Amino acid sequence: MRRFNIALLAALTLSTALSAAPAQAHDRTPPLGLANCTANACHFDVPPGTYDVTVRLGGATAASTAITGETRRSLLPETATAAGRTVTRSFTVNVRTPEGEPTGPDGTPGLDLTLGGTAPALADIRVTPAHHARQIILIGDSTVCDQPGDPYSGWGQQLPQFLRKGVSVANYADSGESTVTYLENPLLWGTVQPLIHPGDLVLVQLAHNDKTTDEATYRANLETLVAGIRDKGGRPALVTPIVRRWFNADGTLNNNTALLVNGLGVDLPGVIRSVAATEGVTLIDLTAQTKALVESLGVEGSKALYLYNEKKDNTHTSAHGATVYAGLVRDALVARHLLPEDRVRVG
Repeated sequence: MRRFNIALLAALTLSTALSAAPAQAHDRTPPLGLANCTANACHFDVPPGTYDVTVRLGGATAASTAITGETRRSLLPETATAAGRTVTRSFTVNVRTPEGEPTGPDGTPGLDLTLGGTAPALADIRVTPAHHARQIILIGDSTVCDQPGDPYSGWGQQLPQFLRKGVSVANYADSGESTVTYLENPLLWGTVQPLIHPGDLVLVQLAHNDKTTDEATYRANLETLVAGIRDKGGRPALVTPIVRRWFNADGTLNNNTALLVNGLGVDLPGVIRSVAATEGVTLIDLTAQTKALVESLGVEGSKALYLYNEKKDNTHTSAHGATVYAGLVRDALVARHLLPEDRVRVG
């Protein structure tokens, strides 16, 4: 901690020397920068909206810095800097109330950022309103949402770190939701649909909690979501659910529990694929991708993707697993031409 404080003090001094400007008599609002930061966090008193954040990382000593924000969203992957060197990185962040799950607590007003990594050092930071940013809206369940507490993490919570400035993620996934409950709850679909702007990309992954939804209802609910997104000028993409980590004796995943065949025998990923085809909607087949990955890792190797080691949980992902799965989504966004390659971070 002492090393970090020295690095931050040096960075603050350097930044002040480089960027200080004479105060004007009419200045009333201080700039949104280092003055809003402490040793390991920053708070910016801004209203809900979308903001561009530009940071300069590094300082007198070697450093390695990651940035999370709001409800544990990973906004910038850990970035190493050599002693005496700095690097500039930018990202775009969505600020809203509630700041995490739509049915959860409001959280802290404004934008909150946390500095992490093995040896964090922040030399400078600037926060400005974003203009013409692309928006990705997420509709999903607990495997997607901004999970409030460690060790849980949804893939939507990790997705922002893979995106560059100019693309924001508004994660409206919520724990425990099915297609039925998401459409019925005014805090969910009733809140999200009016927020969709023309051109917004809306990813829908709802299946894990449709355990007793019959096929006709499930299909109709997906069609309702697709139509509602299109009515607002949005671009829908259907996402099949991540698999559950349930193995057969031969090392393959269980056809029912793991692959999301529900209690009525409905092959939920199969219905999603069918709706995507009939409605002409882009499909991201996370079921197929995560099945291949989990089976390739095997019974032991796949434990780290889920919370098996921590909670004996084979459904919810660890931060590591959520990051790996978010990387699959990132790759699909580029491969399906939903985002240009220059808007994503690779590696």
